[in-house]
Order: sequence, then C-alpha cells, then structure tokens
Amino acid sequence: MLTAQWVCRRCIKALPRNRQLLRLASTDASANLPPVLLQRARNIAAEHDKLAASLANDFDSKTAKRAGELSRVAEALKEWEAARSSISELTALLQSQDAELRQLAKEELSTTNAKVDTLATALSASLTPRDPFADMPCLLEVRPGPGGMEGRYFADAVFRMYRQYCSRKGIRANILKYETVDGAESSTGGASESPLQEAVLEILSAGAYDQFRGEAGMHRVQRVPSTETSGRTHTSAVAVWVLPSFPEDEADMPSEQSIHDPNSLFYVDPREVKEEKMRASGAGGQHVNKTESAIRLTHEPTGIAVSMQDSRSQHRNRQAAWVLLRSRIGQRRREEREEEAWARRNSVLSKDKITRGNKIRTYNYSQDRCTDHRSSLDVHNLPDVLQGGETLDRVMESTREWLVRKDVETLVAEEEAEAEAEDAAAGKGAKKGKK
Repeated sequence: MLTAQWVCRRCIKALPRNRQLLRLASTDASANLPPVLLQRARNIAAEHDKLAASLANDFDSKTAKRAGELSRVAEALKEWEAARSSISELTALLQSQDAELRQLAKEELSTTNAKVDTLATALSASLTPRDPFADMPCLLEVRPGPGGMEGRYFADAVFRMYRQYCSRKGIRANILKYETVDGAESSTGGASESPLQEAVLEILSAGAYDQFRGEAGMHRVQRVPSTETSGRTHTSAVAVWVLPSFPEDEADMPSEQSIHDPNSLFYVDPREVKEEKMRASGAGGQHVNKTESAIRLTHEPTGIAVSMQDSRSQHRNRQAAWVLLRSRIGQRRREEREEEAWARRNSVLSKDKITRGNKIRTYNYSQDRCTDHRSSLDVHNLPDVLQGGETLDRVMESTREWLVRKDVETLVAEEEAEAEAEDAAAGKGAKKGKK
C-alpha cells in the first residue's frame, strides 16, 4: 500500500522544526484532481467514516453493505492524501543545508510525484459508477462485416485470437456456436482460416464482461488475401459483440439480473417466444438432414431470432439458444435505457459514445501493426496479437484505461452540470428574495 512512509527516517529527522510547508499538498490538492471530483471523494469518505463509526456501536447489514460500497473511494483518497503529504515533506527538505539530504529528497520527490499521478488516476476511477454487469460472465459474438469472403476468413482469425487468449490466461470458456459457410475453402492469409458465418464464445469466469467489454465494435483488417494475384491490399471488417451472460449458479446473480425476475433486463416471457424445430445443415455426416435437432427461437415483440444447431442433442441446442436469446434481449433493453439516459443528460460528451459502427481497431499485416483507435496505441508483432499473446494484453489494457478516462470525463461533466444548476437555482432564489 502506498503511504506516507515513503520518506526515509533520516530525512524526517532532518526536517526543520518550522513545518509551515507540510500541508502544502492539501492547499494545492486540485493540481492532480478536478475540484469537483476531489470534493465528491471527500464527501464519500466522510459518509464512510460516519457509517464505520455507527457499525462499531451497532451492526446493521444495510449499513455494512453501504460502507463496503464506499470503502474503495475512502481508501483511494486516504492513499492519495498520504502521498501528497509526503511530497510536502520532501519539498521542505529541498531547503535543507545538507547537500546529501537535498539530493535524497530530490530523488524521492521524483518517484513520489509519479506515484501521486497513479493514485490520482486510481481515485478518479474509484469515483466512477461500476458497470452493473461488470462481475458477470459474458458471451463474445463474432460476425463478418463488410469485405465479402475475406471478411469471413478474418472473422475466424479474430474468434481464434480470443479463444487462444482465454486459454493462455486460464479463463474458462467454451464454444457456444460456430457456423461456417458451406462449400468454401478453408485457408487464406498464410494460416488455416475457415469462412465464418457466426461464432459465439461463452466466457464463464466471473468478471469476464468487465474484462472484455472494451472489445465490442468493428475490427478492421488490411492484408493481401491468398487468392489475390496482383498483390493488392484488401480492407474488410469484423463485428464483435460482448453481451452479459449468467453465472453457472444463478444464486450468485443479483435479483435485478435474474432470468426469473419479471423486472430484470434478462427476463423473457416464454409465451412471447416462438420455437421452431429444423433439420441441421452443413457438415456432419449421417446426422445432418436426418433428425430435427436444430432450434430457432424468435422473440416476437422485438423480432430478435436465434438459431442453434451445434449439438446433435435438441435439448442442448434449445438451452444454448435460450442463453443467447436472453443475452441479446438484455443487451437491447440496456442500450435503449442508455440512449434515454444520454438524451436526458444532453452532455457534450455524448458525441463520443461508442457505437457498433465504430472501427475500434486495425490489424495491418504488411506493417506488422495493430492500432487501437480509441487509446491511440500502436503495437507491432501482429502474429503475437492474433495468437492471443502478451501483445494483445497491452492492447486490451490500453482500451480498459481509455474506458476509465471516458467514464471520468463523463462524471466530471455531470458534476459540473449539477453544480451549475444548483448555482443557477440559488441565484434565482436570491433574486426572488430581494423582490
């Protein structure tokens, strides 16, 4: 934990007795944080301390839950203020007559300043509202976008990239759906790739949605297809969706996300779903076109349809189809709520909201480069990215940091808008009082 003990004992003993500069950090606290965020953090920390004192005298489950929710901000603020205090003490040591002490203080000051910046970022992130689906598993859907058959081949490469990433990180995942185009060859781009129609990867680990949510969007590829005789570079795209899924034990899921709660985003009335049984198509030997094991579910109010034929068991196909249908409907309902919320806020940041049409990332084969257009990160060693290696870790981490920055910007805009509204209301009240 980062605390005020960063200052060595020798430096502390040599501090001048007149310590008027020791509280410099608190008087210049806004240097690292916007004032509205700092004030919000202090209000939350004060509430946390009050609740903690109350719990010491009389335990209450609701109070304990609320205190737990606020503890992240309170701890982050405590560490940040301790670091700022250390900077004040080190700054005072720069005035020492001992040259060796001045040099030690200068060296520690540089390190501590960097830590303060990191702690300021962590404090800002702790203030942003946590995604309600952050702790849930997820479904990662991959479909080809513009680009014809080349887009289908690259869709398979992207799907394999995420499978290998999960395998390397030890993340539990299984293939819920994998459909290819019939009659097409299965090799291009220097690797074995199948022309993908649609694929769904079920990532079972808790917190997978928060880990992968930044991957949603259009992934663009620029490469020379193996069928291109003139060496011309083709550009195509792949669409990736990340949908919240359900824990294996539904008891671990909050009631507002339960598939059995009519008020949940994921609740689907079976009476509104049309089920059709079909014969499977594609490769599969004697089983194909012999039994009606394929299932298609259509949610009639929204028109959302899901088909599943990966298993030879009709029961398993039905279960998988329901999982995918609930996730898609839940995501649709959530998007509708978010659109309403953004319209109400009327924020200047609304134009930066991520949509599925954004090209979030480019994979350029000739330049051996992967670029994330949101975080502006360029990395090379493209084969390692497409194999789900450590280079992909860097790209995904930069995306998560970008999402936090955007959340912080949104929070600052909302806090400032609320402050302006309160000031305006107070001004109107004062004018009425004068009249």
